Amino acid sequence: MPDAELEEVVNSIGPKLRELRDVNGLSLQQLSDRSDVSPAAIHKVEQGNMVPTITTLLKLAAALDRPVSYFVDEEEATPSYVVFTPADDRKKLYTSHTGIELAGISGPYGQYFVATAIAEVAPGASSGDNPLRHPGEELIFLLSGTLEVDVGDQKLRLAIGDSVHFRTDREHRWRNPGKRPAKAVWMALRPA
Repeated sequence: MPDAELEEVVNSIGPKLRELRDVNGLSLQQLSDRSDVSPAAIHKVEQGNMVPTITTLLKLAAALDRPVSYFVDEEEATPSYVVFTPADDRKKLYTSHTGIELAGISGPYGQYFVATAIAEVAPGASSGDNPLRHPGEELIFLLSGTLEVDVGDQKLRLAIGDSVHFRTDREHRWRNPGKRPAKAVWMALRPA
């Protein structure tokens, strides 16, 4: 690869990282928490003031649910306007919460504003002690089990077939109070 092409690839890493962080509605600190890369290093990479090591790039890619190739491909991928996801080919999505597994059923987050997954929440699992708050919306449709979802001062208990749709700029949390896993279609919309 000629030096000019190599420089172009390296210079594209920062803008791609910034765009993905914005699309996911993450602050520098939130991405740092997910990736174990300091906020200062992330900022330097985004500004083009630092070329990330392969370890740093691997951590950032994993935290943003992207292959490393996303950051270093020479050519921009042509956007796909239709994404088909076979039932046996759902990609596991990253979440910082334990006790919940997400299998993606929508197109890539950088290309679409809505991310949808089949969520399986283990008995007793929750979003944690601290309430969540971030830009966007979420819609949860319960397929099996039980989920409790608190939004602001509302405490909701979802049974099979119930759904809840809420703005995520309000404090919210979720938990599975049952003895069996809960399964849901979980949709998140993040602003552009």
